[in-house]
Amino acid sequence: MKTKLAFDFLVNRKTNTMTIKKEFEASRQLVWDCFTKSDLLDQWFAPEPYRAKTKHMDFTEGGYWLFAMISPEGEKYWSRLDFKEIKPIDHYTANDVFCDEEGKASPDLPEGHWKTHFTNSAETTTVKILISYHSLEDLEVVVKMGMQEGLTQTLEQLEKLLKTLSN
Repeated sequence: MKTKLAFDFLVNRKTNTMTIKKEFEASRQLVWDCFTKSDLLDQWFAPEPYRAKTKHMDFTEGGYWLFAMISPEGEKYWSRLDFKEIKPIDHYTANDVFCDEEGKASPDLPEGHWKTHFTNSAETTTVKILISYHSLEDLEVVVKMGMQEGLTQTLEQLEKLLKTLSN
């Protein structure tokens, strides 16, 4: 059991990217499943006190995940992840948009391009997420929305879930 798991979050304003690297004490297959199966995503993919709720999931190339982050007061904030390339338990790429309940992208909020990679050592699995934006302005919008804090808390939720699933 490792005492300190690696976690890095870098916002690069020169390349309009966010790079997140997080180490988990769980098998690569289990971490992959938590990122790709809606019943597991619904258990962690929101910062507390929000919760996630999937409306549609088709984890295939060309498929998408439509979900809401729901506040304690019941307000819903919709997002859609369109899957582009999938190589099981290695990586996937996807486009992420804020949207309405039907999955129609919001014209006022930026689109992110996700590259999510999974690697492992004997005891841990590392997830590296590179999120690219079209412009510095788009990156600044999500930074101001609290993307770094929200995603950090969300990955902490995953860490808690993995501990319960690994036991």
